[in-house]
Amino acid sequence: MITGIKGIRIRRAVAVTATAGAVFATGALTAAPAQAVTAPTIAAKGGYVMNNANGATLYTKAADTKRATGSTTKIMTAKVVLSQPNLNLDAKVTVQKAYSDYIVANTASSARLIVGDKVTVRQLLYGLMLPSGCDAAYALADKFGSGTTRAARVKSFIGKMNTTARQLGMTNTKFDSFDGISNGANYSTPRDLTKLASNAMKSATFRALVKTKSTKQKVTTKNGGYRYYTWTNTNTLLTNYSGAIGVKTGSGSQAKFCLVFAATRNGKTVIGTVLTSTSAAQRETDAKKLLNYGFARLG
Repeated sequence: MITGIKGIRIRRAVAVTATAGAVFATGALTAAPAQAVTAPTIAAKGGYVMNNANGATLYTKAADTKRATGSTTKIMTAKVVLSQPNLNLDAKVTVQKAYSDYIVANTASSARLIVGDKVTVRQLLYGLMLPSGCDAAYALADKFGSGTTRAARVKSFIGKMNTTARQLGMTNTKFDSFDGISNGANYSTPRDLTKLASNAMKSATFRALVKTKSTKQKVTTKNGGYRYYTWTNTNTLLTNYSGAIGVKTGSGSQAKFCLVFAATRNGKTVIGTVLTSTSAAQRETDAKKLLNYGFARLG
């Protein structure tokens, strides 16, 4: 009997020691530097992630290599519009035939704007950022560029995009279009686009736009009646990743599949970009991996 009790005590002592060892081991893992988290492998040719609070880099893959950006270009389109002095978001713009002709000619993504309809600047921004409307981008460039002809106004607007890029320190970026349908010289990098998105997210209007999953907008028709436009966001992360708050998809023959993304968890915001991924599903997978990694790095 006494021997049995001693045996139990010994086994208990061994168990306590083992438990203490496990605690120490767990503690060691918890206390390990954040950098010890294994960096993920992504299909995209370029990627970049940063802590939105202080701009600290969390992940890089060819982060400064210039690549086609597709419709992620539209982040800058929105940024330029929202930076206009005395901007009236409720000002109305009449949809021109040139905008729909442009969509047809380029087989471009569209907000399905109808010629003659009067839409507000705010509505054009939704049409730009949710369904990625190149017609909405054209309308905004025409509205906010300077000049006596449409061509001059568009050229002026693209000039503003490039000026803003320089002001933001986007040293590896050039725009030659208002929507990403390039004329051969429209490029950026994961780092530059992330920098742009982080700056754009300082605008409450921009934040509201890019986190909207879908919207129904009432517009005035040419005859004074009304109709509704319904737009759904092409950024599926908003539905498929907890805490996602934006930002913008992009695709194209050169750009392949791109995504500028951001999410907030536990008061921390991670923001980043993947360029030249292999499919729409894969760019989302890449972004999820990088967001998870970013949050793990932040602890």
